Amino acid sequence: MSSQTASCRCGQLRATVTGEPVRVSVCHCLDCKKRSGSSFAVQARWPANQVTIEGQSKSWLTTGDSGIETSFHFCPDCGSEVCYRHAGGEMADLIAIPLGTFDNPYFVRPSFSVWEERKHDWLEIVGEQVEHFD
Repeated sequence: MSSQTASCRCGQLRATVTGEPVRVSVCHCLDCKKRSGSSFAVQARWPANQVTIEGQSKSWLTTGDSGIETSFHFCPDCGSEVCYRHAGGEMADLIAIPLGTFDNPYFVRPSFSVWEERKHDWLEIVGEQVEHFD
């Protein structure tokens, strides 16, 4: 079974995942734009039992555009977000990790583009296998 490691910018907080993610998505919601500091965010999700977190983290709890409470975990030293988890809904048993935090961020490609009604009009998410959702 393959594994990948994600980490914060200073390397103190790490997440190691095993196996393939159950979902890789691009999100255009306002919360993801804020947390990524970009026009969208890309994250991959694994069942919690396939994720090992090492290091100290600080967490922040908020309710997103979906109405679901989410706990974000970030490094208390450098401030980088390393993972997050929804408290309810269909993804409650999954841990999401921003794709850019992986040592090798090229090992997967998005298959979903969500909250597209909030996507910038100058942006296109392309690929034969990408499903698009408003």
